[in-house]
Amino acid sequence: MHILHVVGARPNFMKAAPVLSAVHGRNGTRQTLVHTGQHYDNNMSDVFFKQLQLPRPDLNLAVGSGSQANQTAEIMVRFEAAVMERMPDLVVVYGDVNSTVAAALVCSKLLIPVAHVEAGLRSFDRTMPEEINRLLTDQISDLLFTPSSDGDENLVREGIATSRIHLVGNVMVDTLIRLLEKAEHCVPPDLPDRYILVTLHRPSNVDDLEALRQILEALAEIGQEIPVVFPVHPRTRQRLRELDIDLRRFSLLEPLPYLEFLALQRHACAVITDSGGIQEETTYLGIPCITLRENTERPITVTMGTNVIVGRDMARLRAELNTAVSGRWKTGRIPPLWDGHSGERIANILS
Repeated sequence: MHILHVVGARPNFMKAAPVLSAVHGRNGTRQTLVHTGQHYDNNMSDVFFKQLQLPRPDLNLAVGSGSQANQTAEIMVRFEAAVMERMPDLVVVYGDVNSTVAAALVCSKLLIPVAHVEAGLRSFDRTMPEEINRLLTDQISDLLFTPSSDGDENLVREGIATSRIHLVGNVMVDTLIRLLEKAEHCVPPDLPDRYILVTLHRPSNVDDLEALRQILEALAEIGQEIPVVFPVHPRTRQRLRELDIDLRRFSLLEPLPYLEFLALQRHACAVITDSGGIQEETTYLGIPCITLRENTERPITVTMGTNVIVGRDMARLRAELNTAVSGRWKTGRIPPLWDGHSGERIANILS
């Protein structure tokens, strides 16, 4: 059997690595890795592949950035040519980026079976491009691998046959567990004893300059009492240049490789983010997480884990952060099957 894996953005690599590893060497199975080039950073790519122990992509479509429609269409055009040349028996897509839905659509029209890793997640907010990607991909995929039971419930409610749904756990946690010890060797030597870790990249937070200003002003107040470590996404850095605001209270960093960022998460007093994957990683690590979004497609990190959703309520952000740094945060639990063996479960089903 020939399995072709499609990745397009940084979070996809953390999800694909355990599956590629678990499938490797199984009798009669060969694998191809296609990188659409949806997100690509020449300065980070080599170290990223090395840290995750990922094979180099067999093909990079080099699509690059663009509008939602242009990028999705360009991925479809380039991926169709690639998949028709290689003719896999099964295509595996990951997460909820444009590459995910584009590859799934191409395969659906070519009658090539599709497996979706991280299926069933829903924010119930269709203003998010990722939500549209999730809904469409799940409807046309043949195998749906869910990270938590709420994903199963969402899919059944949407009319998807239970025979297509498989609860396998969280593949991103597989990668975290495997590399956690290595991350301990990547702690920056000048890291403060206590600090808050911040990440921001979603358009709703960084493209709205007034909203971004309010967030930064709240964080600057926090920075008077405890250091704020802020690895800055390229999209966010551009917006910071457009704001006339004092950033001296922040420790601004370039985007970090996986191990270095994992080390920062593990030792933070709290994490403030608008990322989806970080909500999951902090839940596994038991680190307080404050999410600057109105909703989440990962509600298990709130109901069972260490995450709270504050939206744009800066007063609540300050209050929740005071709770976190004073050591009074809720005690979370690790969700079922977030045990480091999700990739193996997927490989067994694919076999």
